Amino acid sequence: MNTRERMAATNLPAREGEQAAVSTLAAAAAVFLLLIAGFWHEAQQLSLTRSLGAAAVPAFGSFALLLAPLWFFAFGVAEPLRAAARSNVARLLIPATLAAPYLLFSLPQHQFRPAYFVAQALLPVALAALLAPVREQRLLWQDVVALLVLALTLELRLLSGAWPQHGLGSIPKLYLADAALYLYLVVRPVEGMGYSFRPRASAFLIGAREWLIFLPIALGLGFALGFIRFYPRAHSIAHIAAGVLVTFLLTAVPEELFFRGILQNLLEPITGRLRALAITSLLFGLSHFHKGAAFNWRYVILAAIAGVFYGRAWRARRQLLASSITHTAVDVVWSLWFR
Repeated sequence: MNTRERMAATNLPAREGEQAAVSTLAAAAAVFLLLIAGFWHEAQQLSLTRSLGAAAVPAFGSFALLLAPLWFFAFGVAEPLRAAARSNVARLLIPATLAAPYLLFSLPQHQFRPAYFVAQALLPVALAALLAPVREQRLLWQDVVALLVLALTLELRLLSGAWPQHGLGSIPKLYLADAALYLYLVVRPVEGMGYSFRPRASAFLIGAREWLIFLPIALGLGFALGFIRFYPRAHSIAHIAAGVLVTFLLTAVPEELFFRGILQNLLEPITGRLRALAITSLLFGLSHFHKGAAFNWRYVILAAIAGVFYGRAWRARRQLLASSITHTAVDVVWSLWFR
């Protein structure tokens, strides 16, 4: 074998890997377009769309733009994005584009407010600059600051005025999830996060197992605390499927990313697996304190216990898909029959 043939043989695995990555992203793009088409079709049936009137189209466009990073990061776009943003300046400035969905929504409605645009452009850039020097795979003060900023922005609803219409409350959560993904997959890559939507049997089996273990606990404690009541309602398959998809993408994935993929993951090297699970579950429970009451202690208790099973699902094989499946199953069953 001559030199040229040896070089070609050496580069073959790399080329095959690149081709596989391109094929995966192409397939993900096709599914994403079908997903968006399905969302738009279902949106036409909702009273929310009718109430939005002329704002419905830009609102949906804004939603679709913010859903795209959540989707494509789950199919490996972080690696080519890191390769493309070779300079530190480019890597820090790219997340400013997360302000584009706000422009798409606000400009046609004549609701543009510079403060919201500047905040959405600069927030991820500032956090990227903070995290850029960090390489250790454990929770550091920079992570504490970044995660607190993201959490408080959501909990205090600091961006809710950017999409002020009723029913658009999930859009700021998508924006913050996109920012977190960029920060912790591109700027300060965290190992073992397990952020992938590639279907694996183990993720579904683990997710289902943790849900089945938690189910009798949730029902028993929920009834004992007076937090839930059973409502024997019939739902169509389409309605259940829509509930599963919306809950998975807009609730389970963003929350599991933050609490399990980043926080529990970075705590484990410092506190150990058991304490990391306990701390993360407690914080997860406390993040639900304001749901429907000044301090909804029943929700806090049940959410904290649920967080234990979500954390177990994630750490079994470090797959966010597994914990997101458990989380989705819990929320969908509760919302359809016990809420």
